[in-house]
Amino acid sequence: MFDVIEPNRPMVLKLLAAAKRNLADSQLVELSEENRFDTAYKAVMQLAILALHANGYRTLTSKPGHHQIAIQTLPQTVGLKMDQVIVLDALRKQRNLLDYSGDLVPESAVQECVASAKALLIHIEAWLRANRPELI
Repeated sequence: MFDVIEPNRPMVLKLLAAAKRNLADSQLVELSEENRFDTAYKAVMQLAILALHANGYRTLTSKPGHHQIAIQTLPQTVGLKMDQVIVLDALRKQRNLLDYSGDLVPESAVQECVASAKALLIHIEAWLRANRPELI
């Protein structure tokens, strides 16, 4: 389920920069709602992976469920409140449905995903400053 790793600053900075780029891309109105949702969700995943990494873990991407695990461990890795985890997990489920059904993404879902990604970014940056400042 997990590999134990040595957290390192370059990886944290790379994941943080990638999440910020994807979050910025998710706000480009020229993109379709599906692509905006997908890039916002990608930012969420990069931040969840960063949280695991900062705590010395990596999910096994070769195993199914690694997105779910990364999101559901956020209370343990960075102290995220469970109500926020529930929203992120619902976004994960919606993303899975969209990927396999081809359904259109409503603007409200895009806005929720972008807002959730922004909130997670703020939370994780604050957690890093307070708990692992050597990584940023």
